[in-house]
Amino acid sequence: MKQDQLVPGASSAFFASLIAVVRFAVGAMIVFVFCARTLRTITRAEISEGLGLAFFGGVGILFQIDGLAHTSASTSAFLTQFYCLLIPIWAAITQRAVPTIAVVISSALVLSGAAILANFDWRELKIGRGEAETLIASTFFAGQILWLEKPEFANNRTSHFTFIMFAGTALLALPVALFYAPEASAFARAYTDSSVLIMTAVLALFCTVVSYGLMNIWQRHITATEAGLIYCLEPVAASAFALFLPAMLSRLAGIQYANERITRDLLLGGGLILAANVLIQIEAARRGKLKPGARSTS
Repeated sequence: MKQDQLVPGASSAFFASLIAVVRFAVGAMIVFVFCARTLRTITRAEISEGLGLAFFGGVGILFQIDGLAHTSASTSAFLTQFYCLLIPIWAAITQRAVPTIAVVISSALVLSGAAILANFDWRELKIGRGEAETLIASTFFAGQILWLEKPEFANNRTSHFTFIMFAGTALLALPVALFYAPEASAFARAYTDSSVLIMTAVLALFCTVVSYGLMNIWQRHITATEAGLIYCLEPVAASAFALFLPAMLSRLAGIQYANERITRDLLLGGGLILAANVLIQIEAARRGKLKPGARSTS
């Protein structure tokens, strides 16, 4: 919203891709500070893991961005959650095992909760360009989760493949930003306000380095199916933050961005997703499926 004031008339695809370029490029520079001394010893497996994560995550983001231009936000939010179904289906095919009842129930709870949070209307569902691209994006997000779980990457150093992941994602998004840029000066003008720089720093540090760092370190301790369901807590967290963050951002950036309110849909939808995660963790603990071991973070 603030950048739209700084670069009037630019498309949302330009802003979205530009933000992806900057946040992941800055994230790569931050991680580089911590791994610069050992980066010369990077292995092929670490490069392969980082490039795979950048490919699946970056392409998924690009499809999601373009899909948003051709469908409603609520439909996009709902269809994106389909990766929580794709992962157990893939696991069932590759492992030749039927998903457990807990996984089936948890997946249904997550999809129901996401539909309620997004105010999704089944009568409006049609598979056009936007819906198809969002489903493709969800498939790539599932691939990213599964790629991180590959056993041959178990001994990789997190900082090394995370650096490759961030740098690769920025490079993937750059051509999109260049394509949608109204003019060359738009890149600089979009960051001429201090509030934009502050918000970008928060995105790069907390929402990129910290969040993806935690994902890359800890996901290997659980199954991909569990991880997919846990990541579906994102819309619940977004709804909770929307209760107070918009007003703070409005004061910071001088924009009109209203807080959301606690609603029945928020409580019901969020409750279903939380219940799904509790159920899948109880099932994992009962079956002893939590994975031992730790990944090196150096």
